[in-house]
Amino acid sequence: MIGLLQRVSEASVRVDGEVIGAIGAGLMVLVCAEKGDTEREAEALLNKLLGYRVFSDEAGKMNRSVTDTAGGLLLVPQFTLAADTKSGTRPSFSPAAAPEDGRRLFDHVVRQARERHGTVETGKFGADMKVGLVNDGPVTFWLRVDPVGVQR
Repeated sequence: MIGLLQRVSEASVRVDGEVIGAIGAGLMVLVCAEKGDTEREAEALLNKLLGYRVFSDEAGKMNRSVTDTAGGLLLVPQFTLAADTKSGTRPSFSPAAAPEDGRRLFDHVVRQARERHGTVETGKFGADMKVGLVNDGPVTFWLRVDPVGVQR
């Protein structure tokens, strides 16, 4: 599983001109399932996202998580994060999970996040989404959780 985490002042997702998810300060996370990922990797990624310390403490150091700050969490499905860009000028998406697996794992992350965190909004799997955000910092991290025994 891959998560591209961005600390934001605000973020939103539109589908067909309608806002379907929006948060104020918090994290906007593009989420991608890769071949071989299971609920185990999805939950491990969520644990990382909720605990990742990217918000400043009183001393100005990145020592607080989205959980610590009670910030918003906007989860957006994004299969292109799994692109293989090693050769040529056109990405290959063969490392991405099959659409039905990607949807199942994204939905699992969303369900688990809603059980564990206060404000959780989402994009829409398979939709043509327009994502807007104000990256705070900018602060962006690429997180990856590999299945046990798999080196990518």
